[in-house]
Parts: sequence; structure tokens; C-alpha cells
Amino acid sequence: MIQIIILGFVSFFVDVSTEMVYPLIPVFLTSALGASTAVLGLIEGLAESVASLLKVFSGYISDKLQKRKFLAIFGYGFSWLGKIFFVIATTWQHVFTGRLLDRIGKGIRTAPRDALIADYSDKSKRGYAYGIHRAMDTLGAFTGVVIVLFFVSKSNFDFHNAVLFKKIFLLSVIPAVIGWLLLFTIKERHASSSNKKEIVFSWKKLPRRLKMFLVFTFIFALGNSSNQFLLLKIQKETNSLVIVLTAYLIFNLVYAVMSIPCGKISDIIGQKSVLIAGYIVYGIVYWLFTASTGSISYYIFSLGLYGFYMALTEGVEKSLVSQLAPAELRASMLGMHATLVGIGLLPASLIAGILWQKFGSAFTFGFGGSLGIIAATGLLFIL
Repeated sequence: MIQIIILGFVSFFVDVSTEMVYPLIPVFLTSALGASTAVLGLIEGLAESVASLLKVFSGYISDKLQKRKFLAIFGYGFSWLGKIFFVIATTWQHVFTGRLLDRIGKGIRTAPRDALIADYSDKSKRGYAYGIHRAMDTLGAFTGVVIVLFFVSKSNFDFHNAVLFKKIFLLSVIPAVIGWLLLFTIKERHASSSNKKEIVFSWKKLPRRLKMFLVFTFIFALGNSSNQFLLLKIQKETNSLVIVLTAYLIFNLVYAVMSIPCGKISDIIGQKSVLIAGYIVYGIVYWLFTASTGSISYYIFSLGLYGFYMALTEGVEKSLVSQLAPAELRASMLGMHATLVGIGLLPASLIAGILWQKFGSAFTFGFGGSLGIIAATGLLFIL
């Protein structure tokens, strides 16, 4: 369990860094740099999708070499490197480069790290182990947003002043480096030579339930656009970056607090029931965002509910994949799952950006909300 805790602290510090940047990106792009919502969708979708192609390859290499640590270290190094481009950004292309580097790093590290968590946890408590990691990861996100909120609320923050954004971006490099260095203390769990197996990746030979869930995941991802659109909606409706950050703070708090209970519940009643509940909550949240109320409490509540959706699905999906996958292909399948989610984000975010630009935000969130309800219904008929 100590190795899982260390991995949790690595993710804590790196997410402090990431979330000092992430909620500012839509406002930085559209207000300080003058980019459109379509460009926002392009950046988020393309960066996530291109980087996600690495996840399955990284997982396969991890299984092939039976090495996890060095890939995780390499991937986490990109987290602080990508933020340098935010600091020097004068055009949206700089932001795209920084975002791409950051996501490439995530693509390299995700599958090996998630496989390490599975390697160091009992099968009967795997949902709990992933819940612990997600809780610490999200607590880092919560802390990062608190830091940003402090700086924004203490100054007369001008949306159009790029220099103010860049000061926060520069500060965000520090926790990213701390998390990266901490990863060097992780111990690799080496498999004995007698347990080593020839790694053969064949879709036809994968368990049927696993294949069905991976296909289902990809279909759902095609309509699950970037969270940036939720933040942009709040900023447009309230015209306040402080409110955006406060709502995002509540999102991360709920996500962190509920991750461990949701993981433990999934170990008891099964992942399928928990995931169905999660997709229903997702659909409700997106339909709530179709309204244009301008109410601060309305959007804070809605984003808090979105944090509950994440707690119900994020770690639970990984736990399910790790249990359905053959042991020798665990990292590969975790990488495959992450890759399918990321690939789907490109068309999903592009569609969301175009719908917003052509027809308004209600069309964007109505489409996503409908998909969430369909996904919950579809999950009843698989697994």
C-alpha cells in the first residue's frame, strides 16, 4: 500500500500544477489571445487524441519489458516541460504546443502508472486502491485551484491581460517538478523469470466482456467533449473568473471526497451498477448546463454534481478493465481504454465547439446530456 500512497503523492503534486493552468486555458485563449470556441475545441480534442495514441503503445511496452517506473518518470517529465510554452505564449499555437506536450506525457505515463497500482493491490480491493489514488490526485487538483483562486481574488484580474495569466503558469512549474522527483522513490515490482509470458496482442483473443466494454467506452467518448466547455459556459454566464474557479474547486472537492467511497462500493456491488449511476449523473449535469440562468449557486451545484459523476466512473472504469484483462496484458488494456477515450475526445470537442459557435451552448450540452442517458441504458445490455 505504501507504493500506492507514494504514487498518490506524485499525482497530487502534478495535479496541483496542472489545475493551476487547466481552468484558466479557456479564458486565456478566448479573452487574452482572442481565439474562438472552435479553436478551443480543436486544441483540446487534438491534443488529447494525438497523445492518447501513445497510451496503448506505452502500456504494451510496459507489459513487454515488464517495466513500469521508467515510462512513468519519462511521461511525468513532460508535465513541467509543457507548461513552459504557456509562459511564453503569444498565440494559440503556443498554447496548443504546451497542451500537446502535457498530454503526450500523460499518454506515456498513464498505463504504466495504473498498472503499478494494480500490481501493488489485491484483486478484491482494487477499486479501493484506485479510489485512493484518484482521491489524492483530485485533492491535488483542489489545491491547485485554491492557489489560483487566491491570486485571482487578491488582484484586479483582467481577462485580457496575458501577463497576469503567465505569472500563474510560471508558478505552476514548481509542484510539477516536485511530483516528478518524488516518482524516483517508487520501487519497481519485477516479475520472476518463471512468470514471464510472451506478450501477444490479439483483439480476437481478448475476453468478450472486455472487448464489449472497450467498444462501449469509445462510443460514449464520441460525445463526451472537453470539460473546458463547462468552465467557459460558467464564465460567459457570470462574467467572473472567481466564480469559475470556485465552481471548479467544488468539482474537485466532491471528486476527491467521493472517489474512495465509490471505489469501495464498486468492490461490493460491482462496477457495472456504479458506472450506470455515473452515466445517468453525467446526463443530468449536461442537461442542467443547457439553461442560461446566470445563477452562481446553480452552476456551482451543477459542477459539484459533475465531480460526483467523475468519482463514480474514473477509477471504477480502470478497476473494471484491470480485472477483465489478462494479467500479462494489464498495462496494454489500461492503455487501450485510455486511448479510446482520448481518440473520441477529438470529434467530440470539435462537434461541441462548432455547435456552440453555430447554434449556441444549449445545443452543445443537450447533445452531451442525451448521450449520457443513452450510455447508461446501453451499459445495461453489456458485461
